[in-house]
Order: sequence, then structure tokens, then C-alpha cells
Amino acid sequence: MNTKDLLSISDLSPDDIGRLLSDAVELKARGWNNSLSGKTLALVFEKPSLRTRVSFELAMKQMDGEALYLSPAEVGLGKREPVADVARVLSRFVDVIACRTFGHETLVQLAKYADIPVINALSDLEHPCQALADILTIYEKKGDLKGLSLAYIGDGNNCANSLLLACAMTGINCRLASPKGYLVDKDLFARAEAYAEDSGAELYSGTDLKTALRGADVIYTDVWTSMGQEAETEKRLKDFTGFQVNAKLVSMAKKDAIIMHPLPAHYGEEVDREILECPQSVIFDQAENRLHAQKAVLRDMLGGLEIGGRH
Repeated sequence: MNTKDLLSISDLSPDDIGRLLSDAVELKARGWNNSLSGKTLALVFEKPSLRTRVSFELAMKQMDGEALYLSPAEVGLGKREPVADVARVLSRFVDVIACRTFGHETLVQLAKYADIPVINALSDLEHPCQALADILTIYEKKGDLKGLSLAYIGDGNNCANSLLLACAMTGINCRLASPKGYLVDKDLFARAEAYAEDSGAELYSGTDLKTALRGADVIYTDVWTSMGQEAETEKRLKDFTGFQVNAKLVSMAKKDAIIMHPLPAHYGEEVDREILECPQSVIFDQAENRLHAQKAVLRDMLGGLEIGGRH
């Protein structure tokens, strides 16, 4: 990677993404190895997690490294202790930090003061590790990425932001349909358009479901109300009426379209439960691929070499 940290998909180049995907496929096939023997990851979490914590801890363990989980009560990031101090203290003890936080600025500050790599394990702005796992899953199911079409239905949130950027870099046509007031950030969309000029990807962000779903190879949705937005639940349920991914919406895409969701799902809201249980759903392959995509990122960051010299 060209940068010390992974805070945004934009910290990667298209070549970086291609290499990480190739490495993830290799690591998934190989299983346990000793690439990160003697290395330690600190998990600094302000938000609870299932997939993120388990996948990062197992990624280190399966490459012969160690992971140390630090809960909100233990660290008190920015409250009990300044972010800058946490960054410099952890830099003396561990080799890499993965932080799952509410505000993206917390990650920016961690990266600024840390001497070691910092990984965005989720912020309010982006979720790059999820996007890498998503692209890996699409590659496994559909083969060559360039020219595929992905329809994202729902809130223009952190997952949508990272997925849009990743699609634009890899040549996947990305069409996002969201209610008015919930579209992806205009500046971020402009950044994606710049990537799309090089990759040839076609992008759309608007309110029209048919435009997003027509010819889609992939249908993707996420929760309408994320952690920290619970006070907006009632309003969001009303605003997102008609945007539930159900049989009617799925029928607008290609017959062999795969269905994706980063989980956890709010069944009956953004998606009908039967849709995520149907044969087209790949949500559990997608969840598993968090492990393999993050293995590739960690090994790349830490320069892992197996005993015997194999990268």
C-alpha cells in the first residue's frame, strides 16, 4: 500500500485493491500460516461488533499473530484519555491498530499521532474493510469485475460510501438509489467519478429504483438506521417507504443477480427476510470474507513473511 494507514478506500490505488483481492484469495485457500508471527494488533472499539471483532482477532490468530481487544470502558477514547495519547502509547506496545468508532475524525487523529498503521474498522464516514470483503465476494461469484453492475438500495451511509469508491476503482458500474435527503455525499460522489473516468465504470446516485436495478448483477442494501441514529428511527422508516429490497425489487434486476447485505439486518425494514434466505443471497459468504480480506490488509501492512520466505 502507498500509505501507512487504511482510513478510506481512497488510501488504496486500483492496483492495491487488485493485489489485496489476489492475496485474499490465496490466504483463504491456504488457511493457517505464520505470516504475522510476533505481531500484535490492538482493537480499539467504541461500537459493539460481531463480524469485525471476530474476523480481526481470527485473522491475526490464523497468521500466528496476537490481537488485543480494548473496550470503550477500558480506553475511554477522547474522554478518559486524549486520542493523541492513546495513539502514542499503543505505538510503543503493538504493531497495528484497528479502530471502530463513531466519528471519522477520531481515526484521523489516531493516524496522525500513531507511529504504526491505523485501520478504519468502521466510522461514520467509511467502512473500507467491509467494501474489500464485498468486492472479494463479487469476484468469487461473478468473476471479472469490470463491466458488472451493482445496485445499492437504501441509505447513503458509510458502507455505501466505501462501496461506491471501490466499485469506481475496479470498473463496476455502481448505481445508488436512496430517498431524497439520504443520497451519498456530493464530494465523495465527485471523487468516485474521477476514479470512474479511469476505470470506465458508470455511476448513478438518485432516487429512481428502476434506474438503479435495471440490468443489475448485484443487489446490495444496508440498514436504514445505523448505530447512533436510533432517535431518527421513526422518521427514517417513513422516509424509506418503498425502498425495501423484496421480491418485487429483485425482479427488476437480472435473474441471476446476487443479493448482499453487510449485516446485521433489520428484517422487515430494508429487506424482506425471505430475500436474504433465498439461493441468490450470499450474505454469509460475504461475512466470512471479512476474515480473508482483512488478512490480506494486515499482511500487506506488516510485511508478513512466512518462515521460509514465502509472502
